[in-house]
Amino acid sequence: HRICRNGIARTFQIPRPFRKLSLLENVTLAAYFGNGGADRAEARRHAEEALALVGLPADPHAMTDRLGAASLKKLELARALATRPTLLLADESLGGLDASEMERAADLLESIRTRMRITIIWVEHIMGVLMRVVDRVIVLDHGEKIFEGLPKDAAHDPRVTEVYLGQRRT
Repeated sequence: HRICRNGIARTFQIPRPFRKLSLLENVTLAAYFGNGGADRAEARRHAEEALALVGLPADPHAMTDRLGAASLKKLELARALATRPTLLLADESLGGLDASEMERAADLLESIRTRMRITIIWVEHIMGVLMRVVDRVIVLDHGEKIFEGLPKDAAHDPRVTEVYLGQRRT
């Protein structure tokens, strides 16, 4: 809780909502416990705002067991955003999504970064989408930093290409 109360939130690669709680209850719980000092009414208001921000859904009282992959990712993001972070750690937010869902998810993260004025550290392996929306790239290979710089430069760096595309064999 201390980490969250210091303004850091994270999403998980595999969303695991509370299945017996509604969307609103899931996000309200995050807002209440993650945002030290929020009373129930304030936590609910933060939850409603977060659900609206990510585009979930017409019925906030819907249960989570009816959600597809893209909506589960949005719920995960709403739970993190309801804590009012200044830093968001997004872990593989595009995993399990189809191409159009990936584009919408990337657009959503970019919009959130701008609207909420938060920093996002985004761990992702789907480089094409990622390169379109980030300001800076850090590439790791087995825990070692092999590149740091602009996305356009990363795309042309031989070591990055080798690590992500494999070494060319002749």
